[in-house]
Amino acid sequence: MRVSSASAAGSVRKPNEDFLAVSPCVALVLDGLTSPPELGSGCIHGTPWFVSELGTHLLREATCRPEVPLADCVAEAIVRVADLHRATCDLTHLGTPSCSVALVREGTHTVDHLSIFDSVILLDGPGGLKVFSDLRVDGYAQQEHKETTRYRIGTREHQQAVSRLVAAQRPHRNVETGYWVAAANPAAAYNALTGSVPRSEVTRGAIMSDGASCLVEDYELTGWPDLLDLLETEGPDEAISRVRQAERTDPSGERWPRYKASDDSTAVFCLLDGSESAGY
Repeated sequence: MRVSSASAAGSVRKPNEDFLAVSPCVALVLDGLTSPPELGSGCIHGTPWFVSELGTHLLREATCRPEVPLADCVAEAIVRVADLHRATCDLTHLGTPSCSVALVREGTHTVDHLSIFDSVILLDGPGGLKVFSDLRVDGYAQQEHKETTRYRIGTREHQQAVSRLVAAQRPHRNVETGYWVAAANPAAAYNALTGSVPRSEVTRGAIMSDGASCLVEDYELTGWPDLLDLLETEGPDEAISRVRQAERTDPSGERWPRYKASDDSTAVFCLLDGSESAGY
């Protein structure tokens, strides 16, 4: 598997809460969930630490144990990271650091994938284009979400509305009747969206945080096939550049209502062994 990747923080004032990692057979993207300071997290380490630790452990688990299902790899990584700060942090806090997980592993006969929360996986080839993303969160706190669209980004009212949205979502996070994120509970791994595609049906793929997939999902400036072509021919840096160009034309969120002016953005493009690239 040949890979090109890029990641850029949404703001120079905050660390990047995305994380990417690759090995010869595994590619993954994690997107940390921003916690409004006034809501707290119960953790002394913070989200960037959490996503880095989880991503590192997950890459090792998925790469070194290719015979183990991806859900088991994610569960083991979650437990290992929880053990790292169980003695210093309140892992039962509703805002304990958490993230999305989007993971692809190339095997001899299949390409396996796993999604927790809203990062996007694209797999394309003779079997057609397939899009995987876990959007169960959209079923919760819909009124609070709608309220965030009433205010311009950067205003006190918008910030307060986003905090109310997060507060309304948190009770539904990582419970059987709600939606799932990767945090301190390994059960999230077994509530992920998982699957396998025959290796012969896939020649290329991509993994993106929502700060990159927004080019299609939110801004509607292109479609999935064209975005894959862009990633292949011009690279992930160019895709992120186009996201930033769009955001600069709408800094207050009037055309595209959103939670922040510019989000952390990460894209990984993969060419599977035996396929040929037009650009790399």
